[in-house]
Amino acid sequence: MAAYLLAVLTVAAPIAACESSLPYVVEGCVRADLGGRSVARVWNEQLLALIRQVVPAPTVHARNLFHMSAAMWDAWAAYDPQADGYFVTEKDRATDVQAAREAAISYAAYRILNWRYANVADLAAATGELDATMAALCYRTDYVDTASATPAALGNRIAQAVLDYGAHDGAREAERYVDADYRPVNEPLIVAEPGTVMRDPNRWQPLALERQVSQNGLPIPGKIQTFIGPDWGHVTPFALPASVAGTPIDPGPPPRLGDPATDAAFKQAAVDIIRYSSELDPGDGMVVDISPASQGDNRLGTNDGHGHDVNPSTGSPYEPHLVLRADFARVLAEFWADGPNSETPPGHWNTVANAVSDAPTFERRIGGEGAEVDPLEWDVKLYFTLNGAVHDAAIAAWGLKGHYDSSRPISMIRYMGGKGQSTDPDAPAYDPAGLPLVPGLIEVITDASSAPGQQHEALAEHVGEVAIRAWRGFPEDPATQTSGVGWIRAVEWVPYQRATFVTPAFAGYVSGHSTFSRAAAEVLTAFTGDPYFPGGLSEWTTHAGDLLHEEGPTQDVTLQWATYYDAADQAGISRLYMGIHVPADDFEGRRIGSVCGQEAWALAESYFDGSARP
Repeated sequence: MAAYLLAVLTVAAPIAACESSLPYVVEGCVRADLGGRSVARVWNEQLLALIRQVVPAPTVHARNLFHMSAAMWDAWAAYDPQADGYFVTEKDRATDVQAAREAAISYAAYRILNWRYANVADLAAATGELDATMAALCYRTDYVDTASATPAALGNRIAQAVLDYGAHDGAREAERYVDADYRPVNEPLIVAEPGTVMRDPNRWQPLALERQVSQNGLPIPGKIQTFIGPDWGHVTPFALPASVAGTPIDPGPPPRLGDPATDAAFKQAAVDIIRYSSELDPGDGMVVDISPASQGDNRLGTNDGHGHDVNPSTGSPYEPHLVLRADFARVLAEFWADGPNSETPPGHWNTVANAVSDAPTFERRIGGEGAEVDPLEWDVKLYFTLNGAVHDAAIAAWGLKGHYDSSRPISMIRYMGGKGQSTDPDAPAYDPAGLPLVPGLIEVITDASSAPGQQHEALAEHVGEVAIRAWRGFPEDPATQTSGVGWIRAVEWVPYQRATFVTPAFAGYVSGHSTFSRAAAEVLTAFTGDPYFPGGLSEWTTHAGDLLHEEGPTQDVTLQWATYYDAADQAGISRLYMGIHVPADDFEGRRIGSVCGQEAWALAESYFDGSARP
């Protein structure tokens, strides 16, 4: 992505030379053609490119996206007599307002990104990308003035205000975002060995891996996971109220094993994830329609929808798209894992927003009303609102992750499976903390069931243990092998992931993907004035053989969404197929994300019309 961005700026046909009389402009420079993109879009894509170069930390990236977006908004608002700035509220004048805004935006973004991404894996390359972007825009990187009335100095002032704010917003930036006080109550789960030991099965358990590699392929030091952002709920939000407890939105605790009121729900959640895992076999021949004709239109916090009758843009019914269920599930899991290019969920929704803005027939009317605005105004207002929402989503979701410190499915299933079965006190392997029995899905291995030709034949050495029918685990060669589904010991179950990643390094409740996605969907719906994607349909195709976790899909699979809400719901569902969240994580995340998105839109509007109280 970084290489593509620089190509857009440097290879395209040049336009008029920049004025050399300005102290921050490179004398004699010929500015690159931006291909119709605003300067704000250029810097947004530059930030997404940087995100892809570092170990994923959704909380940190959401904060950076918001802080840079708010800085760009401030630079735009400084030349608007009505709008309120967020970090900086000064008002300036310029003969060429567009040029002044572009310069102020560029200097603010450049300074912030240089500071925030000073620790990327390849610092020289990242710095070179930022410098190249400034050079393509004909701006001097050595112009550091903050006192004068030039637009560049304004940008530098805004950047400094953002960085000063970031030193005291609760993110622990000076400590590299690490909370040194957090200690997991459970010893690490050694993924390569069966079973697990937990002091408290309701609390998060770090994983021990022979080698840790992030979802975007970067190595992670050490072999034991460290909880990312356990105190993030104390970071200063955008539209949500700050919380002394670190939980701006608290729906209450997740289901807990051993709690009389929620024990059954905890166990059912484990059953649900095993069932999702059992659907990852392309060899079962199950075919489903994944088009908007059958998928989507759920009520908030449910999967009760049955699709849409017609495409409102065309007036015609949506065409069916029939694929193998396992291909759909695996593509869904991998597409939404970290974004198609590893920009993490907050960044992924920025790419979605940019694609919406680029739609051929799309009209930039804020809220779907009024006159069409130019690309720069649209972008700065969209990024300010969208990234304010995902910033708040990170704070709300991680506040609950840190507060409730809940377990992940791999710990839940291995722990309960190691205990036995909890359905029949008179049957073998009974334990009240065990897995519920479900014929054909969760069973106890017996002499009869493990006899030659029977379902548990391969597990004959483990009579008396609990077996589950699920994804068989990491293939030795993911490029050429598919694990499929079969009977395995519950104590050996793993999520549909890579062997070097397995599950994220933080608690499960609530799902960050679900929270981010619904927050973004609310903003895009409100900002565009329409819940539907342009043309009533958005698509993404994964070609046969392009999966990463194992060989597949067996055919091209095109994910389709009619509305932003449909896409957000699929992001949440993907985490269940992956086996890294339970339904309560997903559904509560969607509800919380809805609040974050709606509140961010309402507050952003007040900044647009000058009625905010900065």
